[in-house]
Amino acid sequence: MAFLGGNILPPVGFNIPTIFTGITGGLLFFAGLAQLSNNRNHRNDEPGLFRALLLFCYGCFFKPHSGGGKDNQQRALESFYASQASVYDVTRKLLLRGREDMLALAAAQLLHKEAEKGGRRAKNKRIWVDIGGGTGWNIEAMGQFVNVPEFFSTVYLVDLSPSLCAVAEKRFSRLGWTNVKIICQDARKFRLEDYENGLSGPGTPGYSTPASYFDQKRPGHGGADLITMSYSLSMIIRQPDYHSVIDSVTSLLSPDGLLGVVDFYVQSKIDFTYRNWTGGFVGRHVNYLSRTFWRAWFDIDRVALEPARRDYLEYRFGTVLGANLRNTALGSIPYYIWLGCHKKPFSSSSLPEEIIQRIDALATESPYLLPSDSNNTKKQQTAITAKLTRAIERTAPEIRSKAFDAAFQNLSANLPLPSFFYQNHHWRIYYDDQLQKHTQFKDEYIYAFTWEDSRVDREILKLGRDDVVLAITSAGDNILSYAMQSPARIHAIDLNPNQNHLLELKVASFTALSQPDFWKIFGEGKHEQFRELLISKLSPHLSSRAFQYWLDNSSIFTNVNGRGLYDTGGSRWAIRAFRLISYLFSCRNAVSEVLASKTLIEQREVWKNKIRPAIFGLLSNLVVSTESFLWRALGVPKNQLAMIEADHHQSEAVAKGLAKDTRAHAVWHYMVNTLDPVVDKTHIATDNPYYLVCMTGEFSRRCHPDYLSPIAHKRLSQRGAFDGLRIHTDEIDEVIARFMPGTLTVAVVMDSMDWFDPETSAAGRQIAKLNRALKMGGRVLLRSSALKPWYIKEFESKGFVGVRVGNRRVGECIDRVNMYASCWVCTKTDNLPPPTPETEGEGEIRGTGGEVDVWSL
Repeated sequence: MAFLGGNILPPVGFNIPTIFTGITGGLLFFAGLAQLSNNRNHRNDEPGLFRALLLFCYGCFFKPHSGGGKDNQQRALESFYASQASVYDVTRKLLLRGREDMLALAAAQLLHKEAEKGGRRAKNKRIWVDIGGGTGWNIEAMGQFVNVPEFFSTVYLVDLSPSLCAVAEKRFSRLGWTNVKIICQDARKFRLEDYENGLSGPGTPGYSTPASYFDQKRPGHGGADLITMSYSLSMIIRQPDYHSVIDSVTSLLSPDGLLGVVDFYVQSKIDFTYRNWTGGFVGRHVNYLSRTFWRAWFDIDRVALEPARRDYLEYRFGTVLGANLRNTALGSIPYYIWLGCHKKPFSSSSLPEEIIQRIDALATESPYLLPSDSNNTKKQQTAITAKLTRAIERTAPEIRSKAFDAAFQNLSANLPLPSFFYQNHHWRIYYDDQLQKHTQFKDEYIYAFTWEDSRVDREILKLGRDDVVLAITSAGDNILSYAMQSPARIHAIDLNPNQNHLLELKVASFTALSQPDFWKIFGEGKHEQFRELLISKLSPHLSSRAFQYWLDNSSIFTNVNGRGLYDTGGSRWAIRAFRLISYLFSCRNAVSEVLASKTLIEQREVWKNKIRPAIFGLLSNLVVSTESFLWRALGVPKNQLAMIEADHHQSEAVAKGLAKDTRAHAVWHYMVNTLDPVVDKTHIATDNPYYLVCMTGEFSRRCHPDYLSPIAHKRLSQRGAFDGLRIHTDEIDEVIARFMPGTLTVAVVMDSMDWFDPETSAAGRQIAKLNRALKMGGRVLLRSSALKPWYIKEFESKGFVGVRVGNRRVGECIDRVNMYASCWVCTKTDNLPPPTPETEGEGEIRGTGGEVDVWSL
């Protein structure tokens, strides 16, 4: 596809890269053969297979081309395209991957915007400009996602090649789409006002002709709701040209318009590592050999892959979504899909100062920082840096958020805001994904489902509409359970970005999917159409980083040979170990018998006689004798392990000589006291989803977490159900240090306190921060591997009263998971004095913390 002449001109003669290009031609030959052989509906007027591929090979590799130097750009372009225009679509089918995905993503965004406006168009016209649209393939392909003749009032295909435009004319004549206009013109000179009534510019009433060229100023925005560029940007060979094309798009795009791009690229991480405004870095880096090879390869056809094109695009616009992909059908060619919009703040509708104050107010639960003068929105946007500085001075440094800092730095430097600021929802909070504390997880979550009994949490907490809850994300199941109780706000916190990606996916799925689709993804853990749903339904409701993550990992749900969602994450090794043991000891049938048991008596008998001897026999004879393997398999941190060992040392079994006083036997007895009561007291097949999913790899219709019920879907799929959700990717300390004092009512920290070293003051510092963040009477819910953990005294010395609300006695269950020895509620009864550097740690209060960013406020 072309829109600037003279940009795709293979040189005369042959060299080594030409041989590589010949190989590509061969690959395309066989790929085209397969494509055409499977296409039973191709039209009679298309060239036959043999002729199509001959024309392609001749046009790309053998035909001499004119158009060098000062030759007419359009004539030079025609020299390349004229002979192969009729076979362009067939021969580019496998080479130009991602076009349909880009169109589907763009359509999903447009449909979401329309739904947000109640299904009514904000204006009478909806305009799409396809720059470098060539044969019109993109426009016809968009028909898979929207009714193009009805959805768009006008579609403009802008391309400089008469031969390609002629093919487009025939295409839309055949389709009968009268709203498509073919404009054979240099894209830099295209003006919507020349064709659309009601837009200011040449050809419209009241437009005064500039006195000279230098007096002409293109507007800051135009009237196009959608602009697309499909493999066009890389085909502009002269560097100044792509700047001018990208700049011209700015004046075509409406204030709320969307720009969609798909193209080739190569880039090194050195180029982008320190940028915070991209959509994410997963898969963006291309190694040196691949960068060199693909640049040389595409340079033969004068397709430029240097990173500056994409960099300028991301600088000029705000990033809505981005994905870095590989075309594995043809040698893993790197390509990207990108959706963008105008940089914000775009106009005088929102002053930077007001925006920053809103960010901090939402991030820190502060009603005092919200902008009070709504008339500010009518003022001119001037002196950005000065206004931001004054906003900072008025904001207490203790509660400044990371979003505040990022927005201030970017706006002051005229950079786009981070992609989080261009989300359709405010759920996900800005974070720097290049920090080692996030990259240590290596793009993997640990838990695919949450090991906390939501039923017990609900009974203990009894959340109300005024509650503000802070909780560790884990797999997000508990967060969704809290959301069903409709508290005022939920702050989900996890240091692992991928755990938050999983929560985002669940929230987006509630928002966009039907209950049957939702069940297949999270109940069964598999959905053959997950990728299509991700692109066409879920993408408007995900942050760019979460979208890229699930696009890369869509095979989790779609792989017919895979075991689905619940065989993923770090915790899968424990599930696989159980599966392996059951196979080795021929007790898979026994597992089926447990699940088929109709009574607890039947379940106990199968466990006692068939499964228990295999599991605990192996543990006592093999695992317990190899302590290092045991600790790695369980993944228990050393401080929590020490607590288990201490309780075992004081146990009655050790005192009577019935158990050895060793660490290995402490863990073995802990596991026995976990699993035996679960089988004895809970019916796994009907009322214990936590162990059911371990055995089967999926939930059942009668046994599943609360959030998978039809009632939950009805409630959480309602508009505004997650308005109070904020997802923080950070440590608990970093987030709560930013909250206004006395704003939280509940903090659920799971077993995280067990991880602290009792020889340091870290636990005490976190407890002090919890005290300041919680209002009087606020509660901390925690679980522990110890019957009475050492840090309860720390809570009591810092303004809390601790009450044990669950105690795992021998033979009894503390809850359906039964993984912890005790459960505690610590209630705030006293305020601590203001912190000092000596009590808090120098600079900790000023550290970075929780933040919320949203433009649709």
